[in-house]
Amino acid sequence: MSDVVLPLLVALPIMISVLPLIFGLKYENAGWPIAMGGSLTVLALAVYTITEVAANGRLIHALGNYPQPYGIELVGDELSTLIVLLIGLVSVLVLVYSRTRGPYGNAFHSGYLLLTGGLLGVVLTGDLFNLFVFLEITGLVTYALVASDRSGKSAYAALKYVFLGTIGASLYLIGVGYLYVATGTLNMRDLQGAIETVGYTDPLIQAAFGFILVGFALKVALFPLHTWQPDAYAYAPDSVSAYISALVSTAAAYALIRISFDVFTVEFFLVNDLISTAIMAAASVSIVVGSLLALMQTEIKRMFAYSSVAQFGMIVAAIAVANETAVFGAIIHLFGHGLMKAGLFMAAGILAAVYGARTIDEYAGLANRSPFTAASIAVIGIALIGIPPSIGFLGKWFIGLGAVEAGEWGVAFVIFVSTMLTLAYVFRIIEKLYFDPPGDPHGHGSDHEHEHEHDGAATDGGHELVADTSAVTVGMVVMVVSITIAVVALGFSWELFFDLLAPVLERFFQ
Repeated sequence: MSDVVLPLLVALPIMISVLPLIFGLKYENAGWPIAMGGSLTVLALAVYTITEVAANGRLIHALGNYPQPYGIELVGDELSTLIVLLIGLVSVLVLVYSRTRGPYGNAFHSGYLLLTGGLLGVVLTGDLFNLFVFLEITGLVTYALVASDRSGKSAYAALKYVFLGTIGASLYLIGVGYLYVATGTLNMRDLQGAIETVGYTDPLIQAAFGFILVGFALKVALFPLHTWQPDAYAYAPDSVSAYISALVSTAAAYALIRISFDVFTVEFFLVNDLISTAIMAAASVSIVVGSLLALMQTEIKRMFAYSSVAQFGMIVAAIAVANETAVFGAIIHLFGHGLMKAGLFMAAGILAAVYGARTIDEYAGLANRSPFTAASIAVIGIALIGIPPSIGFLGKWFIGLGAVEAGEWGVAFVIFVSTMLTLAYVFRIIEKLYFDPPGDPHGHGSDHEHEHEHDGAATDGGHELVADTSAVTVGMVVMVVSITIAVVALGFSWELFFDLLAPVLERFFQ
């Protein structure tokens, strides 16, 4: 099977994405089993691929047997297959969750599979122009999925995302065009040597990196280019929020890491100190401002969305620090953030479905009625802060340590400030869940309230608050709890990550 698994990973979900629409002509609910079958197959192929790469090194598949630099390559190394595994895992978990929570319909599941294929293409391609193609597939499908509940707010969020996402993709493409003019190739492996030959200080090379960087800054929602993200995450259906928050910006951040160190290389950052400093400053602002904006929110999904602005700021800062420790931390944080955001948005969706709770005040006392979901929010929130043992701690620790090793104490300081701000808003949620008495939808409670978990209702001063227990299944809760356990367990696994990623880090920093 070897390298043939790479095109199969990309092509399979894209090809079968038409099946829900075809079978939907006769069967109303054909989409979910097709999407689940495709996602399980992708997960199985992802497990096979990362195992194969860990044992035998990276896989390279030349499409149509056309060699570089003329042919299009798919590359599976230790870094790309790690993100492929994340995509496969999250796609299965969210599909189980969406079985009850929705969105429903064959069109949604067709888009879901197409988005999965687009994300896999972004991660596995070894060609800059085809990266643009897959970014566009990912963007166009995401716009549609954000608006899939057909509400006015979600349509507005999708429209804003279309506008800003198109600008980001266009800027990226301009940068790719400059690279082609300067080097005559778009193959990532070939570009590395070509850029060195042209010179890291060549104006075309510098301009190319600048356009690519700003394009990806829009895609990962770096402040002040983040304005699409809070609306997209908040107004999309809960299942869509969980999926895109875990994977869409993650794939873009992965691509930025790949281009920075496999195409431009670390020497580019060493030679262009002004560019590195500017990136570090912008990322530091994003870390602090994203955390402050998250702290100011009262609506849960918007709070989690703004926290992503800060978290991806840390990853971009690690790229600018450009040493092995910081980039290792960025990769761990990228993987961990995907898991944490999937779990948080899924858990928030459960509480919204059962109790209609979408603000912090509406979370008052819900730990008594939904103990597993509340515990998941609390534990994943603590991991988001960066408290050990958790994968959130590992990512922040190595990014901060790398910044200290490089003498960039400012980056280490803003990570500390962000951690304190994250502590503040996460513990606001925990306080409401565990220490505030249950209340009505406006957060008014009484010290004499009594919860009745067996019938899904609680009393508040004589006013009964009825929970819609039919809106959640055991499977949904199991998915969230499984992510929570993984987030904690992976906190003990830094050596496993290092052993896996050592060949990539050696290549980046040889």
